Amino acid sequence: MKLLLDMGCPRGAVRPLKEAGFESAHAAELGLEIAEDIRILEAARQGGWTLLTLDADFHAILALSGENSPSVIRVRQEGLRAPELAALLLEVLRRCRQALERGALVSVRSASRLRLRLLPITPHRRG
Repeated sequence: MKLLLDMGCPRGAVRPLKEAGFESAHAAELGLEIAEDIRILEAARQGGWTLLTLDADFHAILALSGENSPSVIRVRQEGLRAPELAALLLEVLRRCRQALERGALVSVRSASRLRLRLLPITPHRRG
């Protein structure tokens, strides 16, 4: 599984994810420092990345688009340091990896509080 960390995520989280066996990159490494959300989603889709973000907009864009990729993990805790973010993400991946590989949106409040929705989000699956 490939993990792309959005600009709001600490770059230092990439290394522990790589050490855990995940191909990982920060958006800045891909030249996406000032890219709009749509461009970041397209880069994630084309590259086969699962996107990790603190930004709620990505879930909304995917829900409205009807697309089935890329998977997006939205962390709803701000101020996490790189080691904390990496540890949280590794727990989310342990619990949700199969769904993320198929296409999913995951909203994370803590390691024990998350919400998963499979993609695409269709009218009867919204809400």
